[in-house]
Amino acid sequence: MTEDASTAPNFPNGADTCLSFTISGPWGHFRRIEGNIVKQTYRVIPRTTVAGLIAAMLGIERDGYYELFAPGESLVAIEPVSKLRTMKLPMNTLSTADEHLASLNPRGKLSIKLPDPSKPRQQHNYEVLVDPAYRIDVWLSNDERYEQLHSLLESGESYYVPSLGLSECLATVDYHGEFPIEPGADSETVTVDSTVPEAVDSVVPEPETRYQIEQTPAFMERDGDGRTTSAFVSYVYNPDGGSLRLTEVSPRSVDGRSVVFT
Repeated sequence: MTEDASTAPNFPNGADTCLSFTISGPWGHFRRIEGNIVKQTYRVIPRTTVAGLIAAMLGIERDGYYELFAPGESLVAIEPVSKLRTMKLPMNTLSTADEHLASLNPRGKLSIKLPDPSKPRQQHNYEVLVDPAYRIDVWLSNDERYEQLHSLLESGESYYVPSLGLSECLATVDYHGEFPIEPGADSETVTVDSTVPEAVDSVVPEPETRYQIEQTPAFMERDGDGRTTSAFVSYVYNPDGGSLRLTEVSPRSVDGRSVVFT
């Protein structure tokens, strides 16, 4: 059974600075886990996708980073910095079912299977994000990985090409710097720039300020030869890329911005 992620995680010892960057691109698609004929996307980049993105930048294998981003071992704040717009695009795809794969070099020592290009294409409607951009603040308890990520961001390098979900949705990473994680405003009502976990009932409605709620995967763990989502988080956020006013929330201050970590 999966659980909800904590609203206000206890800050681990050593979580005094974080690395901050913005990832953006012309397209994005973060596939919702529930099945549908239309392949829908989350509006907010899921925490698990942020973990996979950073792992790809670090050159970590597919299932080798879950402990690095486990609760208590990492902190992530996500801020949409542009209006979250979507559109539907029809795409022709080839089936990846085993019976529809063709072996390449089947008699050699090394053989791989690829979609058979002679098979008929299947058309699917994909819901995609248009010009998405998110500012990410991240802390890792693993000092070696933290410093490796710091070095890569400073040099503008990455082991694998960053993308916004689908590998076709190539992305650009803009590094802002390393900043102290400081206490945020201590008042009954606060303004928060990032998404806020588990705070649906804390939003203070304001004229012409929209807010939406979205539940996304937060943490993953190994499950035999695969992986499974171990916890979800329900974010409240401003879909127009602005801030929200909330009560009963204890934000942190990063680079003059008010954020909440998960």
